[in-house]
Amino acid sequence: LQIAFKDFKGSLGFAASRWVGLKHFISFFESHYFWELLRNTFALSLYSLAVGFPIPIILALMLNELGPKYKRVTQTVLYAPHFISTVVMVGIIMLMLSPSYGVVNTVIKALGHDPIYFMSLPSAFRHIYVWSGVWQGMGWSAVIYLAALSAVSPELHEAATIDGASKLQRIWHINVPTIKPTIIILLILQLGSIASVGYEKVYLLQNNLNVEVSEVISTYVYKRGILDTSYSFSSAVGLFNNVVNVSLLLIANAISRKASDTSLF
Repeated sequence: LQIAFKDFKGSLGFAASRWVGLKHFISFFESHYFWELLRNTFALSLYSLAVGFPIPIILALMLNELGPKYKRVTQTVLYAPHFISTVVMVGIIMLMLSPSYGVVNTVIKALGHDPIYFMSLPSAFRHIYVWSGVWQGMGWSAVIYLAALSAVSPELHEAATIDGASKLQRIWHINVPTIKPTIIILLILQLGSIASVGYEKVYLLQNNLNVEVSEVISTYVYKRGILDTSYSFSSAVGLFNNVVNVSLLLIANAISRKASDTSLF
């Protein structure tokens, strides 16, 4: 917190470094890249939320309808990608999308088209980032909802079946209301981190051809703070990012508390 409001120098320490107030914040807000960083960060976060949040819910509802044996096998296969490291994950993406020997371009060439260098296309970056993240994380996220679904009493399904309810009706009127509190809590938590896009995967997928859409707040803070040693400036940007996240968390929690009985606090 102190570094963000000072011209921090390691040789002087926290106390002796010169106090500059809001200088670094103003410098960031008035810079030509401020709106670009904000736009790219929110575009990636909102896209990831819109796609990545409902898919694990749907997946969990589908897995819950399988028999115990098939459910265990399928669940294990689906959440295994969660344990792949970010570096390995990006390596897999690079190999699959390679214009010379990648699986995707091999199929494209077999269909008589020219290979596409996906990593050089700014328009493809967000889709690659989001959908690879969905594939990697959907199985693990579904485990939370499956745990919540285990609380559903079989007697409710039996009573609904006797009353003539179809499988879809039982899922919609029994299973979904059961996991609704879990859905709301996880949604609030995700909204509270919407301005935080982890820099590792973005940074590894980033290149000079797609940087216009891939430069986000976290990668910018890394470059300015660690690579350029602008500790005070990058601390101010990071503090701004955290303030935005906390504000969104409080707003989402307040809305949830008014609209339903479920909230974080």
